[in-house]
Amino acid sequence: MRSISKGDQKSALSLTWLPFMFALVFAFASLPAFSAVKSQGKDVLVFGIVPQQSSAKLIRNWGPLLKEISEYSGLTLRFATAPNIPEFEKRLAEGKYDLAYMNPYHFTVFNESPGYSALVHAKNKRIKGILVVKKGEDIETLTDLEGKDVAFPAPAAFAATLLTQAALNNAGVSFTPHYVGSHDSSYLAVADGMFDAGGGIIRTFGASSDETKNQLNVLHITQGFTPHAVAAHPSINEETMQKIVQAFIELSDTKKGKAALKTLNIKGFKAAKDSDWDDVRSLNISVITNK
Repeated sequence: MRSISKGDQKSALSLTWLPFMFALVFAFASLPAFSAVKSQGKDVLVFGIVPQQSSAKLIRNWGPLLKEISEYSGLTLRFATAPNIPEFEKRLAEGKYDLAYMNPYHFTVFNESPGYSALVHAKNKRIKGILVVKKGEDIETLTDLEGKDVAFPAPAAFAATLLTQAALNNAGVSFTPHYVGSHDSSYLAVADGMFDAGGGIIRTFGASSDETKNQLNVLHITQGFTPHAVAAHPSINEETMQKIVQAFIELSDTKKGKAALKTLNIKGFKAAKDSDWDDVRSLNISVITNK
């Protein structure tokens, strides 16, 4: 796997929102923000978020939403993530998170073991993978990627990797995959000319900096599937789960909740059931062996 040092540099904290970061640090001051250790008491719930973007960006984007959920539910949610998607998968397998926001394929795997159950997912939305290319390059169709180097976040990233690779394979395109750790790194690597194309999803691409987006074109958009799940570890009781579900559903009814959702480019959440991801199960994906 190639180094993404340029992307790492560009994902560093911007001084323009350091004050916001300090506010979040104080909000979570009683507990370490990046701990992956599952809470012993249920007064505090560790909420793991799939690291599609840098930890700094995840805190900035998810902090306001978790604060609103905590206030509405009367529970304390502690932000957590992982250094990369494979490590996030490992922690899910070990049941390290009380609650987690995970991709559709992750849910089908970790619903089986250790038994995470669905609470909510974004409403009126289908998750789609995208392939981006640098503007000015002579790449206009999928077949133009024949023999090219393509960046992907991680082997089991559902839409950004699995769906986009399936699109290339179905088009009969041979390519060399490179796993760069996150959606942001994928976009940056293509913008910097390190790879010919990169996988991602519409939401994270839309959240990228204008500097990055302005250098890229979306080459291909895949078929849509049930989006990411917010799911609960089997140790979480029914009363607590219902409080979380209700808080997520009613986010879109308040001014602060709407603002928090807008930051994530999500219009609202709806209650979910495990079978909502049967469309993903039907793909028979077996990238992760969770035994």
